[in-house]
Amino acid sequence: MSTTIRKATIDDAPKLAELMNMAGEGIPAYLWERAAEPGEDVMALGVRRVTRAEGGFSYTNAHVALRDGSIAGMLLGYRLPDPYDTGPLNEIPAVVQPLLALESLAPGSWYVNAVATDSAYRGQGLGRQLMELAEQLASAANAKALSLIVAEQNDLARRLYEKIGYQTIARRPIVQFPGCPHTGDWILMKKDL
Repeated sequence: MSTTIRKATIDDAPKLAELMNMAGEGIPAYLWERAAEPGEDVMALGVRRVTRAEGGFSYTNAHVALRDGSIAGMLLGYRLPDPYDTGPLNEIPAVVQPLLALESLAPGSWYVNAVATDSAYRGQGLGRQLMELAEQLASAANAKALSLIVAEQNDLARRLYEKIGYQTIARRPIVQFPGCPHTGDWILMKKDL
């Protein structure tokens, strides 16, 4: 089955929001729900956030994998600042604090913020193809390493990352939130180029 990967466009925002929430283990929807106006649809807010031209969750930082004309997967990534300043962590929602603390340990790396495959296309090698694209983008950005964060209980993803050369660098406890699918730790993984 043929896969085409292209830069995301603003029109991809609805599927990107869905896949970003999936990759983010529900944290995006949790945060969008907290920011939504009374009666506002959470995913509609997520789509609006994705359509912004700036910020980490912007469509401008994403690529989509297409199969049969449909978005089958996505990669969201960018180079982390160096030096990396988290700012005052107590001003950031508690669920995000351990993630930012881990990100700060990989300054200047090309950060795989989110990689996700639609459930209809899992097990077909899309994740690996998107991770290969991440390496190409990291090289083009002159990054010396790639980094990502994964829940330790997400065995399938973690094993893929280990298989393609990522190593565990640090861990921080997951802060629970309503609907949180994991306990244990977030793991920062890094791959040198």
